Amino acid sequence: MELYCAIDLRGGQAVRLHQGDFDKERSFGDPLELADRFVAAGAPRLHVVDLDAARTSEPINRAVIRRVVERVPVPVQVGGGVRTDDDVAVLLGMGADRVVMGTTALREPDVAHACAARFAGRIVLALDYRHRADGEREAAVAGWSEGSGVTVSALLDAWRDDPLAAVAVTSIERDGTGAGPDLEGLGDVLDRCDHPVVASGGVGALSDLHALRELRSPVRTRTLTGVIVGMALVDGSLEVGEAVAACSRSA
Repeated sequence: MELYCAIDLRGGQAVRLHQGDFDKERSFGDPLELADRFVAAGAPRLHVVDLDAARTSEPINRAVIRRVVERVPVPVQVGGGVRTDDDVAVLLGMGADRVVMGTTALREPDVAHACAARFAGRIVLALDYRHRADGEREAAVAGWSEGSGVTVSALLDAWRDDPLAAVAVTSIERDGTGAGPDLEGLGDVLDRCDHPVVASGGVGALSDLHALRELRSPVRTRTLTGVIVGMALVDGSLEVGEAVAACSRSA
């Protein structure tokens, strides 16, 4: 299981949100300095998201993303406000390893499916969800500010045959809380799709990483290929080196 160290961008700065709430933001300064810190500490991958673009579709942090990608010697996965195949081409042209698509996969699925076909093995489907009152997990859009009306299971069914690099699964209710990942939800996703699955949301301690590393889905006993960690790394709850070790099968 690989560790993705997360850097969220808003107004050119590195920030973290609590449960995706833009009114509950903590700033962590220069994203380039944060990227340098992560890589120097042993980060094998970075996960960079343009929060402004995710909410408004305006890629105002793209210059920062370019500088991060050009600066670090590790693969960088980029997302936030990716709406067209031109957006994907630009980000891959900058040197991004993978591009994450979420809102477009739900609002303009034909565009997203075409991107997955054109850039086979380079597109990550963002599956960001909240629990509804009826217990179903509903995918969110527009920087998590809106529900889509589409359930997790329906979205996975729609993307079953696409040549995706991975599905990145985020429990919005746990994101930025350190309250632990949604193991049940992740297990369900692992059973429902054949794509590699990367977990996100709720990691706050080494025990959470151990639990994700050992997770086996109930029916097919599939495992996670990666985990995205943000708040716990930027606020010092976890060190990058110990997180990498905890993700290792031999840890």
